[in-house]
Amino acid sequence: MSNDVTTTENRPNTSSNQKVSRWFKKNNHGNRLLALVLFLPPALLLFTIFVILPIGEAGYYSLFRWNGYGEPSKWVEFSNYIRLFKHSAFDTAVWNTLKIIVISLIIQLPLALIIALSIYKKSWANSLFRLIFFLPYILAEVAAGLIWRFVFDGDYGVMAKFTEALNTDTWYILADKNWAFVAILVVLVWKYFGFHMMIYIAALQGVPKDLIEASKLDGASRFQAIWYVKIPLIMSGITISIFFSILGALQTFDLIMPLTGGGPSHSTHTLVSYLYTFGITRMNVGFGSAVGVVLFICCVIFAFTYQSTIMKDKK
Repeated sequence: MSNDVTTTENRPNTSSNQKVSRWFKKNNHGNRLLALVLFLPPALLLFTIFVILPIGEAGYYSLFRWNGYGEPSKWVEFSNYIRLFKHSAFDTAVWNTLKIIVISLIIQLPLALIIALSIYKKSWANSLFRLIFFLPYILAEVAAGLIWRFVFDGDYGVMAKFTEALNTDTWYILADKNWAFVAILVVLVWKYFGFHMMIYIAALQGVPKDLIEASKLDGASRFQAIWYVKIPLIMSGITISIFFSILGALQTFDLIMPLTGGGPSHSTHTLVSYLYTFGITRMNVGFGSAVGVVLFICCVIFAFTYQSTIMKDKK
């Protein structure tokens, strides 16, 4: 008799659980509405204050010739944009930005993938190499730029010691119009390939080992296993890596300023450093706002196009 009572007391109340489950299902839309009411307004407020309003103000100021003091009053319509597209330094900045994108796609990302394929397996040695390769990305951009400026210094840096050892003329690479941007590209590859390497390592560690073993049993070589098994399975990681690479290239600034400041003769400007030099430092806020609007449009067009085409297929 006592056993029956105990069994009855310990038996879960299925009817009450079912009622709770039905209540949650019935009020699912209400919960979503409550979440929207609680969390959406603060997010929209912050997004409006820090994104929408600055963009709108930049578009408004770009129609004025304004130095940033007082209220803008000299209406010039689209003269800032006309002047922008006729400026040779802006053409150079656009081409330099495109060069960064190309170098990122054909050198930086493949290098990151090759290293990731070599050290993605879990071991203490691989962990050490990951740390070494990832350290440049952790280093602040300005600090990295100052370090490499010393490396390229023709009087006291590593470059000076190198030319001295070869008994050749002193080479001021950052003052050479033909080679200054090449030096910047080297620093950019060194600085950011570790970030993409970690993306690939995370994706590779999710590849099922059974598929790799099956490919080996089928007689696939190491290269064939990589090309036909591993790479197709990490395409989502490669896709997001390309997205970050191109978007980052469009916003390159922090390394440019400590290395060359956009020189010599404005030959190493990117879009953002061009905006800073000709818009902010020269107190031409209207013109700088026009550059910012053009840069914003480029980023938005790329982001929406890439996500709606390439990234859509990888979801």
